[in-house]
Amino acid sequence: MAEPREPMVSGEHPRTLVVVPTFNERDNLRPIVGRLNDAVPYVHVLIVDDNSPDGTGELAEELAADERVHVLHRTVKAGLGAAYVAGFDWALERGYQVIVEMDADGSHAPEQLPALLEALRSRGAGAVLGSRYVAGGSVVNWPWYRSLLSRGGNIYSKWALGVPINDLTGGFRVYRSEVLRSVNTHAVASQGYCFQVDLAMRAVEAGSSIVEVPITFVERESGESKMSGSIVREALLRVTKWGVRRRVNSLRARMRSLARGRG
Repeated sequence: MAEPREPMVSGEHPRTLVVVPTFNERDNLRPIVGRLNDAVPYVHVLIVDDNSPDGTGELAEELAADERVHVLHRTVKAGLGAAYVAGFDWALERGYQVIVEMDADGSHAPEQLPALLEALRSRGAGAVLGSRYVAGGSVVNWPWYRSLLSRGGNIYSKWALGVPINDLTGGFRVYRSEVLRSVNTHAVASQGYCFQVDLAMRAVEAGSSIVEVPITFVERESGESKMSGSIVREALLRVTKWGVRRRVNSLRARMRSLARGRG
């Protein structure tokens, strides 16, 4: 693993780290890191590799010759959420003030990151979510059935959980460090869509201000998608359970309030 370095302060910019989980992303990694460095030169990048057999970890070490690039090697493939939690811990331990989630496969355009960072600064948000499902957002190169599944799943999740977020499953996000410290990230469900939904829900419950900014999501051109039917099924089951729990808790709170009012 590359030796940890102190986060660089760049003038008026907050210390910012982009966490990029990888598993078999060798073909995509160099281009995405290069685009990040060009788009936002002051940010640091943490590559969290889950022991990729295709040499992604070795390439990451080569890229870490740049002082803005760091590598965290994990010995097992434990899921997207677990990789992000490890990256969050790494960032918080080293004093980064802004932490970004971004895919390694090019689906999230680094060129759109400045807009998310500006929204965090100018709108006083605790978190900014890159959204496919607000005005100006879009998805490119998805078959109709995947678009239907994603949009329908997000509409259902928003309704079931009662949170004011249109794109709960998107993975292009910016968090202030205070928000991540305020939630128990180690208790967040750690598989695929579940992680993103659970983390956003916990941030809302903690009172964080969340803003959505439109992005264009482009389906990967190289490598294999990590999405699977089991991840989708798990997400639907968990969201339903969380929604029922939130409604039951809300009903109990109302009943207690009424009881106090009559007492």
